[in-house]
Amino acid sequence: MATSPKHKLNLSVQYADPRLKEILTRPLLRKTIQAALFFPADLTLRIVDANEGRSLNHDYRGKDYATNVLTFAYTEDSDAEVTQADIILCTDVLEKEAQEQKKSVLEHAQHLVVHGVLHAQGYDHEIDEEAEEMEALEIEILAELGLANPYN
Repeated sequence: MATSPKHKLNLSVQYADPRLKEILTRPLLRKTIQAALFFPADLTLRIVDANEGRSLNHDYRGKDYATNVLTFAYTEDSDAEVTQADIILCTDVLEKEAQEQKKSVLEHAQHLVVHGVLHAQGYDHEIDEEAEEMEALEIEILAELGLANPYN
């Protein structure tokens, strides 16, 4: 696939947990998100600790644990011309998974950002066919960014 065309992106980045602020810079996040965008978007990316991640996952999904990425997509089932979503990355889970998977925190974070952006645009992985399509897109987008297949 050729490099994705750049779509208009209005991006707000919130470092509620500042631990990743030095490596997950706004320009890097913008570049990563742009690679995964198929439509213009208005996104907020919030980086949180385990307490906030757990609280959000509990309040909105009924699951009492922090997860690596949460996407709150507001336009995935509408005819809106602009994708709107909040994407939440949890530093504690991200760092733990990166270590377990023997990946850099940065590489894993970029994968999760791409994953979250795809969710914001309506992609899902609840059934096998959708999961295969979403994983293939992630692999392709990450390759465009010069990153390895996250599923190897």
